[in-house]
Amino acid sequence: MYAVVGCNNCSMLWLLSDPRRAQTAQCPRCQKTHQTTKLKRFFESDDRSAARQARSALLAKKQGHSEAFADVDHVVELEQQANEPVVEDSEYLEAVGLDADDVAAAGDHSKRRSKPRDEIVREALEKAGEENRPTEREIVGYATERGVPAETTSELLRKLCRRGEASESGGRYRLL
Repeated sequence: MYAVVGCNNCSMLWLLSDPRRAQTAQCPRCQKTHQTTKLKRFFESDDRSAARQARSALLAKKQGHSEAFADVDHVVELEQQANEPVVEDSEYLEAVGLDADDVAAAGDHSKRRSKPRDEIVREALEKAGEENRPTEREIVGYATERGVPAETTSELLRKLCRRGEASESGGRYRLL
């Protein structure tokens, strides 16, 4: 069950699902809490789509646009139309002066680095193992090969040590 209800404080209209189940409802605009039994119900239906359409019609009437609303498709159809692109991505990028192929290549490059940066740094420490504790330079080399900038790698290494997840002794690191 869906009901279109209105706030007596700010005149906001919203959908309330299952109004008989909840004892109170909060206005999305002014945050006033209302007892659901005392809320004015403008429309009730078992169909959410019908309730949304009724709310839209009430809002149009409230703003003096009833005639224009009558010429418009159903709210669900309008929502689907709004999700369809008006301009293709490549057309938009070309219009603002960007090469669509370069943008696509940059996106593909970022997808290749699937692991988070801190995980790559941890991996560098793990791969070295207990007996061969790597230097910062070796860790940075490993991480930069996998797309993590050197400066970021060094900062992540320091953070791991500060948090007690790694340790450094004599310029060599190990995971704890």
